[in-house]
Amino acid sequence: MDKKQKPTIYALGKATQDVFLRSQEFDPKTEGKVAYTHLPLGAKIDVEEAFFSTGGNATNVAVTLARQGLDAHFVWVLGEDPASQSILRDMQAEGVHTDLVDQRPEYRASFSTVLLSPDGERTILNFHGSVMDEASFARVLHKIGKADWLYPSSLSDYQLLNMLVQRAKSLGARVMLNPAGSELSQPDKLKMVLKDVEVFCLNKEEMQSIVGKGSPEELVKRGLDLCPVVIVSDGPNGVCASDGKTIIKAGMYEDVPVIDRTGAGDAFASGFLSKWSLGSSLRDAVIFGSANSTSVVSKIGAKAGILRAGAGLHDMPLEEHDV
Repeated sequence: MDKKQKPTIYALGKATQDVFLRSQEFDPKTEGKVAYTHLPLGAKIDVEEAFFSTGGNATNVAVTLARQGLDAHFVWVLGEDPASQSILRDMQAEGVHTDLVDQRPEYRASFSTVLLSPDGERTILNFHGSVMDEASFARVLHKIGKADWLYPSSLSDYQLLNMLVQRAKSLGARVMLNPAGSELSQPDKLKMVLKDVEVFCLNKEEMQSIVGKGSPEELVKRGLDLCPVVIVSDGPNGVCASDGKTIIKAGMYEDVPVIDRTGAGDAFASGFLSKWSLGSSLRDAVIFGSANSTSVVSKIGAKAGILRAGAGLHDMPLEEHDV
């Protein structure tokens, strides 16, 4: 890829060290909302498999971008603990730049224990680790130089998100936003930020919390009043997306056995961005995002299935019509 055509993209957000445990003891309940049989205190429960992987929205996104040959940067706070060191090694091995990671002894990485059921669903026990406060955010924000795109996800609060979007605006950079947590808890403030965001990606339930109830297509159309490009995912039912000109409704890319759903949303969003940032059509970006997500759920962990440059694609069921 010609260097001048290779977008520079900064992914900002939490990083985790994940350990996946798979056991027949983690059988889904057939009734109710409880995911697994109880884990009695004092008991020892055998697991059939333990698998270690790094995760976190921004690191998952950065790896997709790097594997597609883009200039990917990861930005967050990490410490000197084993989990932080593992995350940094993983990023560097993938070709993701980590020079803007604010690494200090007092910080600790997030850590998750993921209990996998036989059908790929999971329960996650999560230690949140250190988050960026305004001081640590300010230390790295002014260092973000040449940037074509910024991708924030799971920042600790709305104020940091707003600071980042304004920094992107001052740089002439474009923003793809996949908000979570406290950002979604303040929908009115979030709407104000969206005027400076190009691509807005949420799942159906999250989008309903912002624009009200409706089908994915209705949600996308309402979202276009807030942002130029809107994507609404609906789990195994696929996605609906629009760039203000056409609307695409896509089903599953491929019917594969689901091993682990961890990172599926990140894989779609980052797959979409990896093509959209290069000027691909909405249709092609949706297809690659769907293919990337499908590949990820076929393996344990959020990164093992991320597609590499040159991966072969095939057609998928989708409909496209004018807005």
